Amino acid sequence: MGNCLKTQKKSVSEINPFSPSEIKSFFPFESSEGFDKGSPAALKPVVKLYGPPNNAATFYIRFALLYKPVSLTFNHSDIVESPVMYYGSDVISGSVETMLRYLDSKFPNPPLLPKSGSFGWYDGTTPLMVWLLTLQHRSMIWHLERMARWAEDLASRGGKTRGDPVMGSPRMEMKKFGRNYSQLMEMLLEHARMEERVVFPILEEADRGLCKAAQEEHARDLPMLNGIKEDIKSIGVLDTGTPSYQEALSNLVNRFKKLKNQCKEHFKEEERDLLPYMEAAELSKSQQGKVLEQCLDAMRETHTHLFRFFMEGLLPQDGIQYLDMIIKCSENNRATLMLHMFVE
Repeated sequence: MGNCLKTQKKSVSEINPFSPSEIKSFFPFESSEGFDKGSPAALKPVVKLYGPPNNAATFYIRFALLYKPVSLTFNHSDIVESPVMYYGSDVISGSVETMLRYLDSKFPNPPLLPKSGSFGWYDGTTPLMVWLLTLQHRSMIWHLERMARWAEDLASRGGKTRGDPVMGSPRMEMKKFGRNYSQLMEMLLEHARMEERVVFPILEEADRGLCKAAQEEHARDLPMLNGIKEDIKSIGVLDTGTPSYQEALSNLVNRFKKLKNQCKEHFKEEERDLLPYMEAAELSKSQQGKVLEQCLDAMRETHTHLFRFFMEGLLPQDGIQYLDMIIKCSENNRATLMLHMFVE
């Protein structure tokens, strides 16, 4: 499942591609749709955090606490140089790994770090770019699965019955569906452009013609992406519950299934046939850092106003890895600003 960040409320109409048991195992204090209004805040244990307001480590811990079933009290403090956490009589400080492992020991679900091994998830051999692209693929697949199931739910009701009251009328729900799709489409397109501008030239230098098939896949997906966007616009002006409305929703479901399967296959082929060649490119650590900066520049929208949407599609451990990569390999001000979007 996605990370189910507590600040991101979800409707039952936004169908999650994972089972209720999986959802519950990750967030025992939360409903699968987001914050459970029926759960008194007093039932949640309180964690107090003190730290310098613009410190990356402080933002890191605040971000991690979004996954945990706790109430956070944060106090800006310029007295301490690094964050300090209080839970009951416990006082926790030190490295980010130390603090995350403490949180996992006290609040096991969802886990933020592997049970064994060190926080250094990066093995030092697999190029960072491969990790970056793989995690991006996972987020996009999660959103594709979610929206495909949402489309199926819309079609099953056909505009004749409402879903979750939070979504409003069928017409209002369709507008929300369209906004979600616009975000997903923007992220997919930015990811493709980033690969074409940053990743493929590196591989092309090592082996001319290596990325031709992948670029053709990108070109093939664009008409389908635009077609779905136009379908959603058309459905928005049709009378709900009519045969033409139901037929349009049925066509939307079929298009979404095709897009989802096509993207999943495309990502799988890239990870199997293309990304392993990044190791052969033999980029130094400093070169990898520069490439990651270029990727963040090329995906500016995804890593600014769409960053929460993107991170929602990652499992907690994947989200922590992605965040760790950004903090360690990008310019500090950029990482701090990205984190700031989550916790402020």
